[in-house]
Amino acid sequence: MIKVSRQLDDQRKVVLKFFRFFTLSCVPGTVVVVFFVYALTVHNDFLQLFYSESGDVDSDRFLRNNAAWLGAGILIAFSSSFGQTYFIALFAEPLRVEFSLSHGEWGSLYTVATFCSALALVQFGKAADLLRVRSLALIILAGLVVLAVAMAKVNSVVLLAGIIFGLRFCGQGMMTHIAITAMGRWFTRRRGRAVAVASLGFPIGEAALPAIAVGLMAAVGWRDTWLIVAALLVVVVAPVIFFLLRHERKPGDDSHDFDASGMQNRHWSRSEVIKHWFFWALAPGLMASPFISTALFFHQVHIVETKGWTMAGYVLAFPVYSASSLLFSFVCGAAVDRYGSIGLLRVFLLPLSVALIVLGMAEPLWMAFLYMALLGMTNGAAVALVGTLWAEFYGTKHLGAIRAIAVAMMVFGTSLGPGVTGALIDLGIGIETQFFWMAAYTVAISFMFVFVARKIIDERAMV
Repeated sequence: MIKVSRQLDDQRKVVLKFFRFFTLSCVPGTVVVVFFVYALTVHNDFLQLFYSESGDVDSDRFLRNNAAWLGAGILIAFSSSFGQTYFIALFAEPLRVEFSLSHGEWGSLYTVATFCSALALVQFGKAADLLRVRSLALIILAGLVVLAVAMAKVNSVVLLAGIIFGLRFCGQGMMTHIAITAMGRWFTRRRGRAVAVASLGFPIGEAALPAIAVGLMAAVGWRDTWLIVAALLVVVVAPVIFFLLRHERKPGDDSHDFDASGMQNRHWSRSEVIKHWFFWALAPGLMASPFISTALFFHQVHIVETKGWTMAGYVLAFPVYSASSLLFSFVCGAAVDRYGSIGLLRVFLLPLSVALIVLGMAEPLWMAFLYMALLGMTNGAAVALVGTLWAEFYGTKHLGAIRAIAVAMMVFGTSLGPGVTGALIDLGIGIETQFFWMAAYTVAISFMFVFVARKIIDERAMV
């Protein structure tokens, strides 16, 4: 009887610990994100600060008429969270312990799996041009369910590598690709705004899921946490996506939207884009943010240990990151709609430069909040930039195939981040030293983009 009573007390303590953690970490983050969602999409006065134009734009009508498609975009973007590094990295410590992996070995496994997912995305990403959004999203969602169950049962390093590949391909790769490509194709005049609205799914996941996952791992263990993920996708996400996308939107559904051509007043094919100098000039910069952000999230447990912080305290900064990312995706989306994407290209990496310097010098935990805010600025701006850039310069007819290459390039950047930084850690080069190297790189790329922007503007004006 005494033994049973002690077991019940232990279980009660675990449950209370989870709910206390959930209340302190997840609820504030969710409240912050919900406030910004309300302010940016419902409260018309606040929205007009960003979207008031020549009087012909009715923000409320735009949201009301397109609520189903925008809502589906948000949910599909949210579903990508389960294949994103910030979520998978939360399980890094139990996985490394379970399979006796060093930082370098775990990083190398993650690098190889992510790199393979990038190659797969090149081949399968063009499905976004061929299949309905609902059909493709549900197929990929079914893959995520299978992978979540497999992660709960994983018992070998080889199987783990295959699961990581699948999560990266289905989550970060395809679900992100589907959400942003759909917005780019469905909307023309308000493309930046549509991308910003759909991208709400990213910060919602970033604000809520880390705290929930850490709390669930404390309560039920890391394996059962993945079973809960699978149940969420089956019971909630899939039926809602099916309902919202029962009718496919077409660009011509709004008199302001149409199939938009790119430079030279034509639709570029994927092979033509790959041969164009602008695509490759963008590569070093567009890969920088995924490379660095993925490395930062992947090694977040190591960073916390190095700084002497606690994980419970660190995850409280995620809502700041999410709110910053959300706000800047809207601000930059509005700027892109009005002025084009090329101006944003010159400056979007600069907040990341400052964030890396702050994190390298950080000692007290409050500096993690400042770092997260700055990181969110660049990643929010990147969402608006990458979501509109390809359609603006190369047209929308082959947008799925073009974005598949671009997203694969960025996924390739995410594959390098954990492996390179993990190997350097194993070689004795501290993660804090690496932050300053990364900051110098982003400043150099921003300087290069000034000249890239000038050249592409001249080329477009000549036609």
